[in-house]
Amino acid sequence: MLLTHNAAAEPPVSLKRTHMLLAVQSLNVVLVSVNRLGSFTLGYVAVNEFLRWVDLINLLIVPVISVIVSYLIKRDLESDERAQARASGRAWLGALFVLGVYLLGAGYGAHEVTNYLHGRFCLRGDEFPLCGIIAFNDDDFSHWVFFAGFVLMNVALMILQALLPYRGRLTRVDITLLAVNGLFIALGVFANLAFEPIGLDLYVVAVLAFMAAVLLARMRAQPLLIYFAVAFGLGLVATFVYKGFRFA
Repeated sequence: MLLTHNAAAEPPVSLKRTHMLLAVQSLNVVLVSVNRLGSFTLGYVAVNEFLRWVDLINLLIVPVISVIVSYLIKRDLESDERAQARASGRAWLGALFVLGVYLLGAGYGAHEVTNYLHGRFCLRGDEFPLCGIIAFNDDDFSHWVFFAGFVLMNVALMILQALLPYRGRLTRVDITLLAVNGLFIALGVFANLAFEPIGLDLYVVAVLAFMAAVLLARMRAQPLLIYFAVAFGLGLVATFVYKGFRFA
């Protein structure tokens, strides 16, 4: 329930900064695609060949940008003076967000290193015990940890937006920018889901898309809810359409 104290006298916070942060997140998705698809990052970082540049960028640059943007968005939501009245609710959301950041980082750390080792030394199979361990960390454990962190971070942001709704009226330009930035994430979701067997990632995206849609339906248009609904919802729908036509 919105607090009404001084609501009429207080102008809504501009969404310019939010649009800029989401644009950085979109550029980060482009960086992920270029890094993974380009051949210029396949060289080794050091003479001991401990990692390739593609692995290092995925490990130390891409997630750092994503986490910093998410944190700044979270801080902007909490900068409104109404946030003081929601302090008790924000405490556990803050803990949830921090836990998500930790798990996301741990997932990236477990995945990028073992993915490199798996692809370089264990492609012939997992007949050796060491390769079996590397493959499990690469394909299973790191995914579980990563997606747990990914869900917690995004759930915390969505609930925080619901607790501290934007008080202004979204313009057509605002909605367009939110949708365009969400589309970049949707394309990333589609690229990761459409060409792979159905796995844990599909269910994660479905849960987040459902949550964004439910919150958006219960409230008037909110910036982050629109963004997440487009990002996860459109990515999920596009995946189902593609797979439906492909296997029809």
